[in-house]
Amino acid sequence: METTIASPVSSHSERHSPSVDEQFPIVWGRSEKMQEVLRVMDQVAATDITVLVRGESGTGKELVAREICARSRRRDRPFVKVNCAAIPSGLLESELFGYEKGSFTGAVTRKPGKFEFANHGTIFLDEISEMHPSLQAKLLHVLQDSEFSRLGGDEDVSVDVRVITATNRQIEKELQNGNFREDLYYRINVVSIHLPPLRERMEDVLELAEFFMRKYAGIFDKEYVPLAKNTLSLFHSYHWPGNVRELENIIKKIVVLENQESALRDLGMAAGHGVPENGNPNGQPQRFSLKKVGKHAAQEAEKQLILETLLQTRWNRKKAADLLDISYKALLYKIKQSGISKRRISV
Repeated sequence: METTIASPVSSHSERHSPSVDEQFPIVWGRSEKMQEVLRVMDQVAATDITVLVRGESGTGKELVAREICARSRRRDRPFVKVNCAAIPSGLLESELFGYEKGSFTGAVTRKPGKFEFANHGTIFLDEISEMHPSLQAKLLHVLQDSEFSRLGGDEDVSVDVRVITATNRQIEKELQNGNFREDLYYRINVVSIHLPPLRERMEDVLELAEFFMRKYAGIFDKEYVPLAKNTLSLFHSYHWPGNVRELENIIKKIVVLENQESALRDLGMAAGHGVPENGNPNGQPQRFSLKKVGKHAAQEAEKQLILETLLQTRWNRKKAADLLDISYKALLYKIKQSGISKRRISV
């Protein structure tokens, strides 16, 4: 027997807010690469085609998914996000598809899954490459037939959901390694949107920084203070391993602390740049060591990669070591050397 559901009202679903591009056009940037991203978004938004968003952590993959939803005919319907890397594989099936009462110990009532909450709307599956192959087959069935069964259930549940996925990995390598189904890959990769890292669109850095300065000055009820020349210069020379998210967090710190100099020192050390102790924005040009720039840049990139991997594995250091292709002992040493604390990892 087939069950067709209505879209339930739940905290899992989010109603449409005005398009990010309508509110803050500058957030996307004016670089040629980002303008191409916007063109593709415009072309796919009005359709129900599946989209795969690619890009490094912090480039704005979720923002793209939300913007596609905001421009679509489903704009007033639920938008449901699921981070496939943040949920243990053993729990992800019930999280996505729900379960029936008595299907396992503790299942005292029927629980709908994320696909049911997203009915008539959009579901965003972040870090899709982390999904276990056994669960990929069920997802493929949903994409093909728009129906599934809850865990422990016999009935088919029909849904009308647009699926947008994202990954920060080379998913083709997962295909070659047998970790990702080829048929599912072709289903989710109908249209692919690649978000360039911030270091490849440096012409957008200053406008993004200005946007975030004004945004958070308003949010935190602080006086807007233009960024100093020294700050802008360092922003332009920094390699931004954390991408737009890192830039946004730096601006938050500047606004809240009302102190550009401290942020300059943090970025200066990461980039290997010397920063004047007095933080004089109009100070004389400084002498930089190219060797130190390369060394510190590599250290910062390595630290950022370790942080992101620990986040993906929920602080499972053995799994993180395997993903980073280093020994467990070597990873423990690097965690200690980098000063990474579990308190800094949030999911």
